[in-house]
Amino acid sequence: MGAITRAAANNITTGGVILPAGINDASVASVTALAQVSAGDGITLISSQTASSSASLSFTTGIDSTYRTYLFKFINMHASVLASNFGFNLSTDGGSNYNVTKTSSALRSVHAENDSAASLSYIQGQHLQQSTSDQLLSNSASIESDASISGYLYLFQPSSTTYVKHYIANTNFMTDSLYSYQTMLSGYGNTTSACNAIRFQMSSGNIDAGTIHMYGIA
Repeated sequence: MGAITRAAANNITTGGVILPAGINDASVASVTALAQVSAGDGITLISSQTASSSASLSFTTGIDSTYRTYLFKFINMHASVLASNFGFNLSTDGGSNYNVTKTSSALRSVHAENDSAASLSYIQGQHLQQSTSDQLLSNSASIESDASISGYLYLFQPSSTTYVKHYIANTNFMTDSLYSYQTMLSGYGNTTSACNAIRFQMSSGNIDAGTIHMYGIA
């Protein structure tokens, strides 16, 4: 027992923190629940919103200097209007206005379900040039009952008052013509003001359904 106690003590700092070497698959038995545990790489779930015939989903709290990077995961976003586009915009005034000037570029990969076509191309219609319009994350998604838009968006250091606000996004969705569309885009909000709110919406109609999770990354 003395040897076991000494080995355990060697893996505890003077401040009472257990070192990584002191934890392994066999060191903790019969654990049934862990509360408030962050995901790997310092990823912390901040908040979630679920649409139900919603005009938009906005995150107006929680975007601040606490985290250097914010990750938004949008899962099964379903549009109410055919050929509407899912997109986002940023705010510097807590959500009173969503009109940050943005410049971006976008690529698209396409593959038909019947293997009749496949391509990779630059998307003229989704890039922005010093525009305050919404940044589109998809285009012409299907509104069939089994169709939706899923993907993620990284927003880097939105609270900075020195640098522009870079973002990178990747989405996948099904079109009415039964194509898998992947959109890969990146850009920046061209402002040195802190961005503290973000809004997601369709270019027309509502968001019938879908969930967006907002995470902070240390």
